[in-house]
Amino acid sequence: SDGSVYVGALMFSMIANMFNGFSELALMIQRLPVFYKQRDLLFHPSWTFTLPTCLLSIPVSIFESVVWVSITYFLIGFSPEPSRFFKHLLVIFLTQQMAGSIFRFIAVTCRSMSLANTGGSLVILLLFLLGGFIIPRGEIPVWWQWAYWVSPMTYTFDALTVNEMLAPRWMDQRSSDNSTTLGLAVLEIFDVFTDPIWYWIGVGAILGFAILFNVLVTLALTFLNPLEKTQAIISKENAEENRAEDSSESKSFYVKKGMVLPFTPLTMSFDNIHYYVDMPKEVKEQEVGKDKLQLLNEVTGVFRPGVLTALMGVSGAGKTTLMDVLAGRKTGGYIEGDIRISGFPQRQDTFARISGYCEQNDIHSPQVTVKESLIYSAFLRLPKEVTKDEKMRFVDEVMELVELNSLKDAIVGLPGITGLSTEQRKRLTIAVELVANPSIIFMDEPTSGLDARAAAIVMRTVRNTVDTGRTVVCTIHQPSIDIFEAFDELLLLKRGGQVIYAGPLGRNSHKIIEYFQAIHGVPVIKEKYNPATWMLEVSSMAAEAKLKIDFAEHYKTTSLYQQNKKLVKELSTPPRGAKDLYFSTQFSQSFFGQFKSCLWKQWITYWRTPDYNLARFFFTLVAALMIGTIFWRVGTKRDNANDLTKVIGAMYAAVLFVGINNSTSVQPLVAVERTVFYRERAAEMYSAVPYALAQVVCEIPYVLIQNTYYTLIVYTMVCFEWTVAKFLWFFFVSFFSFLYFTYYGMMTVAVTPNQQVAAVFAGAFYGIFNLFSGFLIPKSRIPKWWIWYYWICPVAWTVYGLIVSQYGDVEDTIKVPGMTEDPTIKWYIENQFGFDPNFMGPVAAVLVGFTLFFAFMFAFGIKMLNFQQR
Repeated sequence: SDGSVYVGALMFSMIANMFNGFSELALMIQRLPVFYKQRDLLFHPSWTFTLPTCLLSIPVSIFESVVWVSITYFLIGFSPEPSRFFKHLLVIFLTQQMAGSIFRFIAVTCRSMSLANTGGSLVILLLFLLGGFIIPRGEIPVWWQWAYWVSPMTYTFDALTVNEMLAPRWMDQRSSDNSTTLGLAVLEIFDVFTDPIWYWIGVGAILGFAILFNVLVTLALTFLNPLEKTQAIISKENAEENRAEDSSESKSFYVKKGMVLPFTPLTMSFDNIHYYVDMPKEVKEQEVGKDKLQLLNEVTGVFRPGVLTALMGVSGAGKTTLMDVLAGRKTGGYIEGDIRISGFPQRQDTFARISGYCEQNDIHSPQVTVKESLIYSAFLRLPKEVTKDEKMRFVDEVMELVELNSLKDAIVGLPGITGLSTEQRKRLTIAVELVANPSIIFMDEPTSGLDARAAAIVMRTVRNTVDTGRTVVCTIHQPSIDIFEAFDELLLLKRGGQVIYAGPLGRNSHKIIEYFQAIHGVPVIKEKYNPATWMLEVSSMAAEAKLKIDFAEHYKTTSLYQQNKKLVKELSTPPRGAKDLYFSTQFSQSFFGQFKSCLWKQWITYWRTPDYNLARFFFTLVAALMIGTIFWRVGTKRDNANDLTKVIGAMYAAVLFVGINNSTSVQPLVAVERTVFYRERAAEMYSAVPYALAQVVCEIPYVLIQNTYYTLIVYTMVCFEWTVAKFLWFFFVSFFSFLYFTYYGMMTVAVTPNQQVAAVFAGAFYGIFNLFSGFLIPKSRIPKWWIWYYWICPVAWTVYGLIVSQYGDVEDTIKVPGMTEDPTIKWYIENQFGFDPNFMGPVAAVLVGFTLFFAFMFAFGIKMLNFQQR
């Protein structure tokens, strides 16, 4: 009995260090795109990538192994001889190396996070079930015997147990029937080889597996290619139409277009805007005595309806910073100054309802179509008073305005991998904001990363938007002459966030050219030279130093500055009879309306993500068949305690691994959608709670399908007792276990900054769930100071529910080693495991409670934690 607890501790050491390799999946997949690019450009052969990865993991493994073994070995009380300590340490170190190489191999063969999580879970499940510790070697079915010999965990388990159980203190004591030594008796119970040579066979095998899998990683990297090739959706317009478009581009800039829904044109004025952030540590060391770094300095200006304003300046001048401050998108820093909307002070909760913000990175849900993206935005952001038909008509109108009609049924896809091209994404970003019918639109570098033609198409869209009478502001970086002259006004900043020009551009940019050429020493612009480039060159810091002038100070002495100040002063008082923006509710839609729209989009996303849903369905099917064939008809055998332990092992392993697979495979999906969520929440489209609730609800039908066939296969093949009550309890416990694991995976993404951290964080708790499940160490053997964790460990309640529902009322007797009288199964479960047969009600309530708790924590994390700092 004591030996079993020691073996449980050794088993946990092995499992914890195997699971440690799981984080390699996310890290390796993240590095693959760069590797493939460098490999295809013949930078280096594949082995020069594998070898350093392997070598660099050695110091980390040595550190982790030493820390792990130093703490666990003597606290648990393993054999105190120094030689056995170092032999134990060697096995743990090699196990880490072997686990890392296995997971790297899975990552490079699967090449996508969803598939790799499924593949990783399947491998671990197979190694775990057939490593000789859940089912002793002699009791593994004939058709699975091969898997015992090819499982690396077999050799780790053998090496660890032989090293411990053949120690003098185990070999000097006799077993209860006095027939053999205690150490050999324990080894025989677990069907482990008793010859000391098996320690070195185990060490050699683990080392061999580590080398083998690193070789396989190299081969996979050499011969396999990325799963998906970059593809752009080609719109249905034919070549003639495209040529016609090109010839009419310059004229199209000025085509006026109306809109069906009315909106109120609004002016934005801002006076003396200052923006500071806490001084970065590196800069603080150079500039002693300063606590804050100033990024904007006395910025004053006006944005008006029907006027397209450009925010320009050299890199680091503060263009995007100013736009974020004015749009209320900053999440940190200190803002000073006066911002007014048509004369009234800006209030972010109402301002978000009448403004749109097109981010530089085009962030959209990848699985929906272009039209669905617009319908979703329109239904959440347009007022309740607008009818459904009007909303749909407005969406069609916006698609026409932004020239997306030919792409309406195209799936958005992932940037640079599938779906829309960069230019098509830009237009979709603009359209998603336009369907909210905003009065003011901010656009952060709408033409960055586009070629000349694509930039012209996007600017035509922007011009069409301005011509509807909206206030549009764009940050722009090094535009072409055509794009620059599409703007009406310019706000030019220099480094340090100071204004050096704010005013009209004029036809052929003559006003800005006249302004700078009037300054003594500024060179005349060459004929046909780009005025935007010229303007940035003549106002650079080098030019300032050469001319011994501060352009910001010079601007303050001009009549243009006085006119702007006067205009800002006029516009800072509301017109007579004007009313401040007021909305009776924070969001356009009611809680139920938000939930309905979020559920609609999430449902489409789930339906169109087969690599997530099919992968987990496939995993569950394979896992169910594996468990069914490994534990074939074991439910009918209940003659001795070992049979019972085997069944408990089957139920525990099955739920644990299918649950862990659910948890890991949901993480990439939630991580992608969370980036979209940050953009949509900043636009005040919905509250975090209906969004989270929609994602939680979407999981239920999929988990229900998964659980139905899993339960039918496992229950039938393992041959549990066919009564309606027992089957329904098995179904209920399995369903809520899979569901809480799925929500646990969603929660880990919500409370961590990225998917890689979520994977490591979740992995740490899988080990703890495993340890306190009541299987490796029975509840009765857990120390008093740790028993509290047993009661808050969800897997422990799953194991409790499965065992009690199946065996809590069985009065058959079983043989237990060391007991003279055969007890009933009911008595054995109650006394050996500490499970009360009448406790099923509370168990069911707690399982539902864990499910609701993880779902609530997901919603809480999404609502309260924002890892996107601006």
